[in-house]
Amino acid sequence: MLRVGSSAACVACRNLVSTNMGVRFRVPLQKLHPLSRAIHHRYSGNNNPHRTPHRTAARYFTSMSRLPMRPLKPPPRSGGHRYQQQRNFWVASLAARLLRLRYILLGTAVGGGYTAKKTYEEWKEMLPDFSEYNWVIPDFVWELSEQIDLDKLAKALPEMEDMAKLLPDFEKIGENFTFLKSLLSSETSGDPALKATDASAGAAHDAGDKQYKKSSDKEKLDQLQEELLRTQLKYQRMLERLEKENKELRKVVLQKDDKGIHQRKVKKSLIDLYSEVLDILSDYDANYNTQDHLPRVVVVGDQSAGKTSVLEMIAQARIFPRGSGEMMTRSPVKVTLSEGPHHVAMFKDSGREFDLTKEEDLAALRHEIELRMRKSVKEGQTVSSETISLSVKGPGIQRMVLVDLPGVISTVTTGMASDTKETIFSMSKAYMQNPNAIILCIQDGSVDAERSIVTDLVSQMDPHGKRTIFVLTKVDLAEKNLASPSRIQQIVEGKLFPMKALGYFAVVTGKGSTGESIDAIKDYEEDFFQNSRLLRDGMLKAHQVTTKNLSLAVSDCFWKMVRESVEQQADVFKASRFNLETEWKNNYPRLRELDRNELFEKAKNEILDEVISLSQVTPQHWESILQKKLWERVSTHVIENIYLPAAQTIDSGTFNTTVDIKLKQWTDKQLPHKALEVAWETLQEEFARFMAEYKGKDQDDIFDKLKEAVKDEGIKRHKWNERALDSLRVIQHNALEDRSITDKPQWDAAIQFMEETLQSRLKDTESVIRDMVGPDWKTRWFNWTNRTPEQHVRNETKNELDRLLKLHDDHTAYLANDEVTTVRKNLEGRGVEVDPVLIKDTWHQLYRRHFLQKALSHCSLCKRGFYYYQRHFVDSELECNDVVLFWRIQRMLVITANTLRQQLTNTEVRRLEKNVKEVLDDFGEDMEKKTQLITGRRVQLAEDLKKVREIQEKLEAFIEALHKEK
Repeated sequence: MLRVGSSAACVACRNLVSTNMGVRFRVPLQKLHPLSRAIHHRYSGNNNPHRTPHRTAARYFTSMSRLPMRPLKPPPRSGGHRYQQQRNFWVASLAARLLRLRYILLGTAVGGGYTAKKTYEEWKEMLPDFSEYNWVIPDFVWELSEQIDLDKLAKALPEMEDMAKLLPDFEKIGENFTFLKSLLSSETSGDPALKATDASAGAAHDAGDKQYKKSSDKEKLDQLQEELLRTQLKYQRMLERLEKENKELRKVVLQKDDKGIHQRKVKKSLIDLYSEVLDILSDYDANYNTQDHLPRVVVVGDQSAGKTSVLEMIAQARIFPRGSGEMMTRSPVKVTLSEGPHHVAMFKDSGREFDLTKEEDLAALRHEIELRMRKSVKEGQTVSSETISLSVKGPGIQRMVLVDLPGVISTVTTGMASDTKETIFSMSKAYMQNPNAIILCIQDGSVDAERSIVTDLVSQMDPHGKRTIFVLTKVDLAEKNLASPSRIQQIVEGKLFPMKALGYFAVVTGKGSTGESIDAIKDYEEDFFQNSRLLRDGMLKAHQVTTKNLSLAVSDCFWKMVRESVEQQADVFKASRFNLETEWKNNYPRLRELDRNELFEKAKNEILDEVISLSQVTPQHWESILQKKLWERVSTHVIENIYLPAAQTIDSGTFNTTVDIKLKQWTDKQLPHKALEVAWETLQEEFARFMAEYKGKDQDDIFDKLKEAVKDEGIKRHKWNERALDSLRVIQHNALEDRSITDKPQWDAAIQFMEETLQSRLKDTESVIRDMVGPDWKTRWFNWTNRTPEQHVRNETKNELDRLLKLHDDHTAYLANDEVTTVRKNLEGRGVEVDPVLIKDTWHQLYRRHFLQKALSHCSLCKRGFYYYQRHFVDSELECNDVVLFWRIQRMLVITANTLRQQLTNTEVRRLEKNVKEVLDDFGEDMEKKTQLITGRRVQLAEDLKKVREIQEKLEAFIEALHKEK
């Protein structure tokens, strides 16, 4: 502490304080006390230029005011009164100074606070706007930001010495610039020292000295260029290292609380919104009248020029399938690049995320892309226009949308479709003719420029080069193989090709090995350009090399094009929406705007309702239908193969034996299968009947094709349960074995069934005979028709055979040979030539009619024969074995119908319903099938309206987000 121990010191302090407080005492410095001079030099600002005199004095005086003041002794040789006066004056001055110092300190505090606030506002305005990345940082980060340990954060930051290493060597740069300046001045005006030397030296010595000087200057110039290149690459590595550290820090922040991130709804990024618009347009281009002029980066190039490798370097992952010289890109691949916390890839129509940091996921992604490409290619084709949509996210990836197209070829090779070359050309032109598309033209630098095909194609689409970026790949091979490296300079300066471009870039995408990683390729690219004489000799500019600079340039160009064109495109879609809505109101004012998917769901519900209606059919209805259809199916076999052969036997024993044998054979081989066929056909007919009845209830006819297709496919997939076949056979066999008719109603029912069957057969037989002999005399007279010659012969034969039947009423079913001869001779006697085969054929129908008529008359007699049957009386006239046969057949039909009805209602209807649901689900997933089955202008108009509205909404959301980003 400073201690004031003398009056001289006090006077010095008072003088100094008075001087700095505004009281101007003109006291020479030499006359001050030594202590006063020391204080003056210490705090007057001579040693410290940043301290002003009034501040230092005030600070010093304030510090001195805190010291304990000793009572001052009167100076020697002075009286006490004078000392008392000096003391009083000092106390009064001290009080005045203290009061004045209070206001000075208060003003200083206010001014300093205002200055600090203003400085803070200036620094705040200088900081960049990080609001764009707010979506990345979860809410809990902002809540925890106040609890961050600043000491740990300070320790995590690099030391000042490390930060100083990042700065360039300004002294060396200054020396280099001084050398350049002196070199230029010496070349223009000449160095005076050299002029003096030249004047004194000889001519030979002068020439040698000049040559040495030039060579030394050239060496220095080369050294300087190398130094500049090394410095630039050094800074490039530093920037990449800082970017990498930034990625890791952002990953740490985003991974701090995975649960919080997943629970929080992440807002879609700007590029994701834009990519969704492009996806909708790609699905809609086939039917959309307004052209899609939204920007995207179209990657075109000759086959094997390195298109895919460049795109992988921009995406920072080896995501595409690779091949040696063969065509790998067989369809357009739209890749949406965006920044995110994790390096992942995902297809538009799939929820699986591929982790691009794992080799297993990379291999699976490449395999999936290859499968999708081959699946999109139709049979007989080599390439497809179907777009595969893929999104790639990762830290530090530039945001843009790229479309990788199949490589342009000059020759169609074996195995390719004949129109492959034209298809690729037309596909490339379709993408490039978009006036807002950015064309990324890839040229192989390792081959002769004259062999390029894509440059001519690009120059046709963009002759002025306003939206083309030229990329020269495989520059390492080009530098090694070309005899004149200046040719590369001509290419990147746009002097070799006829096409023009916005920018020219030279890149290296590895050594050609499929196993190289992205980091290895980056390192190889850096090392190459660092040691390449293309940069060292100034043939290439630093901003024209590396895929890093290329991706930055393409991204900037892409977003510039987006900002310039997106609002204009939104207006186009708005006008298109108005036109479509007007057309709908005029043509379909009372109908809802249902698109194809909504119409399909409506039809699906109607079809399922119709299938469910099958389960509501009554058992009586099922059994009556089944019994009727089954008898229609088997009646011919029963009459022709069982009843007629048995009825022509001699006695009842033979009749029953024949019937039993034939029924057993029929049951074992044919009857169960026929029954199942009838049941399956009945189910189909009932299903079709319900659908037809539902159609009449104000059903939209737009569903007709769909319902018919669903019905046919459902029936086609339905397989009847064959396990019921054996049980059905046993049931039918037992029913046919039973001959016991228990009561009179069953007997009467059997007789009625037999009469109906025989009358039906008799009617059919008489119809056949009429067709054989032609019209009778009444028909010929009233309708003016005549018989044909064949019918005339048939009629004569019929009359002759009728006479034979009248003579022999109990004739057998077959004519003897002598009888045939007799009939033929009788006909020949009347002038009718007839063939024996025709006689037999006519006899068959006549005898059939005769037999059925006799059977019907016998049936009427059997109506009173139940009493004799029940008591087992044997009476030839009332022996009704044929009635028992028909009762057995009728009972078998009833039992079979009941069994089939149970199987239908319990099993088959449910299985059919399940099959129909599966068919509807399959059709619902097949958009092509729905497009084929649900058609019409109304459907297409609703589809267009839905798509245009969706596009407009997405575009408006994107434009709003774009304005916020600005």
